[in-house]
Amino acid sequence: MPGPHTGGVNPAEFADPAQVRAEVGALLAELKAVAAPERDVHWTQGSTAETDSARAGVDITRKAKILEQAHDVLVHALATVDKI
Repeated sequence: MPGPHTGGVNPAEFADPAQVRAEVGALLAELKAVAAPERDVHWTQGSTAETDSARAGVDITRKAKILEQAHDVLVHALATVDKI
């Protein structure tokens, strides 16, 4: 049976497509905002390869978290549809 891992889903809990689009859109906009500074990468006074590398590590971790949140929204939405 499809979706046994989701347990019983109440039909009232079915995902609203507009809400799913809005949540994912907001997360993708946040992801774009995190990525935007990378396009303007330039060496500033006091900048070193080490500090730039550390900053890149923080950025990639933040991007991964945002993508994980978007994935969770989509998985939840699909789980509610799976029970129809």
